[in-house]
Amino acid sequence: MEHAAAAHGHGAEDHVASFERARMAMWLFLSSEIMMFGAFIAAYVVLWGSAPAATDGHGGAFDKSHLSWKIACFNTAVLILSSFTMVKSVNAISKGNRGKCEDYMIATAALGALFLCVKAYEYSLKFGDNIGPDTNVFYGCYFLMTGFHGIHVLIGVILLIWCAFYVKRMDHHHYAPVENLALYWHFVDLVWIFLFPIVYLL
Repeated sequence: MEHAAAAHGHGAEDHVASFERARMAMWLFLSSEIMMFGAFIAAYVVLWGSAPAATDGHGGAFDKSHLSWKIACFNTAVLILSSFTMVKSVNAISKGNRGKCEDYMIATAALGALFLCVKAYEYSLKFGDNIGPDTNVFYGCYFLMTGFHGIHVLIGVILLIWCAFYVKRMDHHHYAPVENLALYWHFVDLVWIFLFPIVYLL
């Protein structure tokens, strides 16, 4: 009996150690992502601050007259809501409720897919107006930053769908994949919170 209890305790310690290693690995990965997006944003701010004054009655190198802040505002609300559903999914699995966790992850993935659809629609409007990355400095930065962010959202949606099927076989005492995915998703949302005012409102 004592041997079984010791083995059970050892197993619990292994779960905790594995959980902490997985969390540390995710934080290290996110640190590299923060540096990448930080470099993008810093370069954009420097270019914006050093851009010459407009000579065409619009915004010159930073003419963003074809940009819709209303569309971006809607997408911001979508991502904020997706962060809420992701929090609910972690809370559900921590209590052993795999069904609710799965439902909330699917809802999060659906909101992420909606974000991508709206972004694709926004891109189509730009291309319809013959606006691309080579139009001016601003749109070069716009497509670069929002494009990389969109790729991260797409990866998150794919992982959410995978995890929604995997969660049924997951021990609720060992839910590192869900928490790590939540950290990744919150990071993606936070990046957009920075991009939205910088790109659309400045």
